[in-house]
This record gives sequence, structure tokens and C-alpha cells, in this order.
Amino acid sequence: MEQTFFFYDLETSGLDSRADRIMQFAGQRTNLDLEPIGDPVNILVKMSEDTLPSPYAIMVTKITPQSTLTDGFTEAEFCKYVSEEIFTPGTIAMGYNSVRFDDEFMRHIFWRCFYDPYEWQWKDGRSKWDLLDVVRMTRALRPEGIEWPVTEEGKATNRLELITKLNKIEHKHAHDAMSDVEALIDVTRLIKTKQPQLYNYLFKMREKRAVQQLINLEKPQPFVYSCGQYSSEFEKTSVAFPIAPARNSNVLVFDLRYNLDELLAQAEPKFYPTVKELKYNHCPAVAPLGVLEQGDGWQKIGLTKEQIEKNKLALLAHPDFIEQMRTENEERPEFPPAVDAESALYDGFLDPSDKTRCDAVRVAKLNDLADFHPDFHDPRLPELLLHYKARNFERALTESERKSWEEYRLARIKAKQNEYIKAIQQLAADGKDSFILEELQLWYQSLLPY
Repeated sequence: MEQTFFFYDLETSGLDSRADRIMQFAGQRTNLDLEPIGDPVNILVKMSEDTLPSPYAIMVTKITPQSTLTDGFTEAEFCKYVSEEIFTPGTIAMGYNSVRFDDEFMRHIFWRCFYDPYEWQWKDGRSKWDLLDVVRMTRALRPEGIEWPVTEEGKATNRLELITKLNKIEHKHAHDAMSDVEALIDVTRLIKTKQPQLYNYLFKMREKRAVQQLINLEKPQPFVYSCGQYSSEFEKTSVAFPIAPARNSNVLVFDLRYNLDELLAQAEPKFYPTVKELKYNHCPAVAPLGVLEQGDGWQKIGLTKEQIEKNKLALLAHPDFIEQMRTENEERPEFPPAVDAESALYDGFLDPSDKTRCDAVRVAKLNDLADFHPDFHDPRLPELLLHYKARNFERALTESERKSWEEYRLARIKAKQNEYIKAIQQLAADGKDSFILEELQLWYQSLLPY
């Protein structure tokens, strides 16, 4: 099966993938040599009448709710299109911080529209890759040939628009999804050209099994790790060590930049961010210690072999600490409590019988949905179906369903209205775009009962 990249980016109504919504989807398919295949894709998704977007987000993207109604797909139309035309077999979904952000929004919109929220990234040769941690490790270990931005305070930053500017890559409209996609392809090409060995290695390491072979509890060993939780002083990169199993068959790792004896000797020991959960399927940027032997790799990340060995021995001398970390991870909720069926994606997998009924929902037309009441086993699905019908096939609602939807819709609006109005007032006081603020005010007024 031929593999291709599909670089994609989203603009959303806010930062919460459970409560906020996709407003723009843009992308470009390329071959593995990063040569474009076909035309770029640029889609708006209709904002539904149960959502107040973050005014701050809209001020950045310049996409108003009204513009999505004029030119956008419904959520059901969008999911059908991307599942059939975009995330096809063999596709590697590519993004920049996509594992933690864009992919989450995609899972939730697929969930709301009765698609499997996971298959688009693993089934039939599909996979994913997140370039943010690739950029971090390249900057930390193999920075040569690339210009790297810093803030006015001299602090390292990996903002895409700053990397493109320093390296003379065209990026006209930061925070426009299509412009960000084009910039990301160019930055990926830059790393592939300047540091091909590291690029090719991390490409292979995007797979869960490859990560598990390097990092496991059967043969624990120190490894190089680049991630957002680590200090920017050393380019977000350190040497970590696997210490205990974590939720969902993941692993807890300890940052060997720290000495546990010294931490425990403090009056109030603080272990964050010394211990973190490494998720095997999140494309972590990891490598064996051998990558530090080339040039001044150890010096670049401010560590020595002797320091690592000393800190590892101190860690292993405290099995009670390791057990405490394992217990805390197991007991700590991974996600906030779900407030409705739409935010309950991670409350459990569907059983096979419900998956079959979900397939039937997706293919049902307007007339079919009017009297369509599948005998779902999962208690989340009846509510999810009501909301699906209301957003995508409103005429299929019965009077009682319409009343239930209106109650749900108004509750969502009321939960956000004070924050929404306050944000508009603050942006107006700051002299921000008056047209967008007026559109946001009109959007709010249009959602209120007559």
C-alpha cells in the first residue's frame, strides 16, 4: 500500500476539544518526498446554534460564526468527506502539536457524527506523526543548518511562524489553517534536507511498537526525550528512565536531570515535572543515548554520563517513591468528568452491536432519521443521536425531541454567556476589530429565544 502524508491544520472556536468546535479544516497531501499530490483542501464547518465561540479565538482566526454558515459543511457532511476523501488507507496524518490538539478535535467530531473516533489514524495502513517534538529534538541535538528563533527575552521558542520567518520561508497568514499547512510542509522539508538521519529515524519512531522496543519496563534503560514539559533552557530535551506502568498500557518515566535524594531532602519535595506519563501512541520524540555521542550532544542538553548514572542509582534506591508515583497516576482522573454524551468519548469503547447501529445512523437520510430509534446498548448514544439530528437534520426532530434539544442548547449558551460578553467588552476596550465584535454580538443575540 502506497503511503502518503496528509498535512492538516484546524482553526477552532476555542481550546477545549470536548466543548468547542472545528471552524476551518485545511490540508495538503504529499508523497513521502514532500511533493504535493492533488489540490489543497480548505473547508469551513458550520457553527451550530448551541455554541458560543471564544471571542479571543475568533479575533485571532478572523473566522466569524456567520461566515461558516454561508460557506461551511455541516458536521455530518464534513465527517463523510474527510473519512472518504482525506484519511484514506495508507495516509499518515501530519500536524504541528496535532497529537495534543487537532487530533483531539477530530476524534470528538467523529464521535458526535457516529464514526469510529480512532480508525482514521490506524486502520488499513493509516498512521500519524506530530512534527512539534521532531522540531524540538532537531533543535536540541542537530540544530546545524537551521536558524532557530528566540523571544525578546532570549528564551527559545518553536512557534511555526517564527521558524519560517528566520529561515526565509513564506508564511503570509499565521493562524490561517491553509497558510499554516503550507508553512509546516516547508519546515518539514527543511529538517529532512538539513538533518536527514535524525528525520528518518524519528519517522520510523512514530510507530507505537518502535517506541515500546526502546522504552519498556522489561529492559529499562535511559533514553533521550524531547517534550513540552521539559525546560526550554535545554531545548525541551533531557534523559529519562522508565519506572512504572501507567494507565492505558503506557509508562511513567523519570527525568534523570534530577537527583531523587536531593529532591527528597527538600522541606517540601516537588516532583513535577520529574515524572510524566509517556504515551506510546503519541509519536514521542525519543532516541537511544547514542545520539548524544555525536559532536557535543551531552553538552547541548547540559548533562553528563556520570550525572545520569548517579541519578539513576539514586532513583532505583527508592522503590517506595516509584510505587507512590504509580499509585497516584492510577488514581488521578485522566479527563475531567463528562457533562454530557458529547464530552463522554473516553468513558468507554462501544460494543460490536452498537458499532453496527452507529453505521446505520451514518447512512440514514433525513426521512429515515425521523422515526429512527435504534436499540442502543450504550447509554450515551440516544442523547448523541438527538444532538446529531438537531445539528445536521433538524427537520427530522419530533416535537418532544425539539424541546429536549432546545433545553440542552440554551444550557450550553447560558454556561458561557457571561464569559463571552465579558470577553467582547474587554476586546472592545482594547480597540480590537469592531466588525468582528459586532458579528459576535449578533451571533449571541441570534441564539437567544425569540
